[in-house]
Amino acid sequence: MLNTLSLMGQGFLNALMPANLLVMALGTTIGLVIGCLPGLSAAMGVALLLPMTFSMDASTGLIMLGAIYCGAIFGGSISAILIHTPGTPASAATAIEGYQMTLQGKAGKALGVACVSSFFGGLLSCISLYFFAPLLAQLAMKFGSPEYFWLSIFGLTIIAGVSSRSMLKGLMSGALGLLISTIGMDPMEGVKRFMFGQSTLYEGINVTCALIGLFSMSQVLILAEKKIRERPRAVKYKDRMIPTKDEMKEIAPTIGRSWIIGNLVGILPGAGASIACFLGYNTSRQFSKHKERFGHGSIEGVAGSEAANNAVTGGSLIPMLTLGIPGESVTAVLMGGLIIQGLTPGPDLFLGETAKMTYTFFAGFVLIQFFMLGIGLLGSRGFSQISRLSDAILIPAVTILCVVGSFSIHQNYVDVVIMMIFGVIGYLARKFDLNTAAIVLALILGPIGEKGLRRSLAISGGNPSILFSTPLCWVLIALCVFGILSPILMNRMEEKMPSGERDDT
Repeated sequence: MLNTLSLMGQGFLNALMPANLLVMALGTTIGLVIGCLPGLSAAMGVALLLPMTFSMDASTGLIMLGAIYCGAIFGGSISAILIHTPGTPASAATAIEGYQMTLQGKAGKALGVACVSSFFGGLLSCISLYFFAPLLAQLAMKFGSPEYFWLSIFGLTIIAGVSSRSMLKGLMSGALGLLISTIGMDPMEGVKRFMFGQSTLYEGINVTCALIGLFSMSQVLILAEKKIRERPRAVKYKDRMIPTKDEMKEIAPTIGRSWIIGNLVGILPGAGASIACFLGYNTSRQFSKHKERFGHGSIEGVAGSEAANNAVTGGSLIPMLTLGIPGESVTAVLMGGLIIQGLTPGPDLFLGETAKMTYTFFAGFVLIQFFMLGIGLLGSRGFSQISRLSDAILIPAVTILCVVGSFSIHQNYVDVVIMMIFGVIGYLARKFDLNTAAIVLALILGPIGEKGLRRSLAISGGNPSILFSTPLCWVLIALCVFGILSPILMNRMEEKMPSGERDDT
């Protein structure tokens, strides 16, 4: 306990270093800009700017990515409120009440409530990050090769969750990711596999190139095939942004409920902020004493949505950091960032010198919420104009960032080609309603499962009973069954969403 408290204190001291504070401000601002731009997403923003963190210290790089993540989730509410176009899928429910407030001349109030609710939702989610993550990490220390095999299988069954509309297409996406993960040298025997004579594929497909292509370049291709759009002009507002004392009392219970909802949804693999925002919105309506205001500009509706989707951020990091299970696309990209830094997600992140880095990231994640509050309240008027940016500017700008980012990894044009190939794969996957997040999960988890299975069989002399030899194996098998059945839960969640406002994530 004393050691944990010491690590927490040291983490805050490290997070308060000028370099870390600078990247918090920079990352939050970049995230807000990305969130404001309709058609972009938090996953795309984190993937696009991942190469910026290569030369940084591991904790500083993770803080940068965490700031982009949090900033983008809140930034989506700005365009949702001002032009009735959610910047990210996670702000779809915010547009319902937020735009109605804009039409009533209360745009500033709506943005203020969204910012304050996002701050408290994100800040409270850090509580679970601090207390649940170390407990899960201690459990993960008991894992052997059989347990890691079942853990990867559990992660792969999440594909059913992230592809709840069609399990078959989810499994197809996962199979594609598993196939791609076999490229490179065999991890046990050193045999070349599907390298096509390219020595650069010795270590397999570069995860960063794949992420940039699947999430960023594919979006460029989607935007490019549509008619160039000029965004509506954002409404100018002069009303008070900061909620009054009475308004804070009104939305406080809603923020508390949405925090719990967002945390649980974040920890639950396969759900994500887009589902949390609707659950938070619907719950706020059910418990409200002023149900008649909903649909006509309710601050409780805005608070419920924004507190829930930002509470997901801390919760979603828990399974990724402790078990190496990225439950949705943004944490899959963040996991890629960890791997690039030479770190392995799991219990080792909470041991020795690595624990200092982990707790520095935790402390930085707390401080990011304060930067988001300050920058959000002070800069919303400026960010609102970014939401008008035309696709004619957005498409070439993102394309240049994709090319430069992938080239900077190894200063190798092969990485650019790989990125472009994955851009086409991501584009086709979205056209055929496959799931890019499922492809990424399989790409990352495939080697973990292969090593776990083959090492287990090597230890037991080929006897498969070793895979069922411990209570932890059976617990993980039960979780796999839950993962397979999770589409039923996801469908029930979506049935509660208002018709016409469900997003395709």
